[in-house]
Amino acid sequence: MTDMTENRGGESETPAARRSPLVKRSGGDPGSRGRTTIADGVVEKIAGLAARDVDGVHAMGSGISRTFGAVRDRVPGGAKSVTRGVKAEVGEVQAALDLEIVVVYGVSIADVARDVRENVITAVERMTGLEVVEVNIAVSDVKLPDEEEEEPERRIQ
Repeated sequence: MTDMTENRGGESETPAARRSPLVKRSGGDPGSRGRTTIADGVVEKIAGLAARDVDGVHAMGSGISRTFGAVRDRVPGGAKSVTRGVKAEVGEVQAALDLEIVVVYGVSIADVARDVRENVITAVERMTGLEVVEVNIAVSDVKLPDEEEEEPERRIQ
């Protein structure tokens, strides 16, 4: 026979249940216990990828940051920086973003900026649950059809 005691709610529980950390205690929904923090860099990566997905965006960042990034990308073991041209400020429930983009010549800059803003807000809010309060976009350059690519061809194939 099991030793049973009565808890405050009038239900019986075994001595093992009284000691077990797995027994449900009051405290509400398990999903609401504790805090989740999201680093600025996480939001910057999400925003960078979302911005690059928009037609008309040639590159992200200023000319200097793209030049340094191209050199860094060629270093063995180096990865392409998806956060280039993206700055995020992340709070507990909100985020604000600044993006610097290069657009392709001939596209409507206003349309590209609108599409980038919509895509970035959708991606960040869906993935993080944060409210995006603003996305500021600076167009730093236009990629002309006859301009050389920022990254020269590789000598070894």
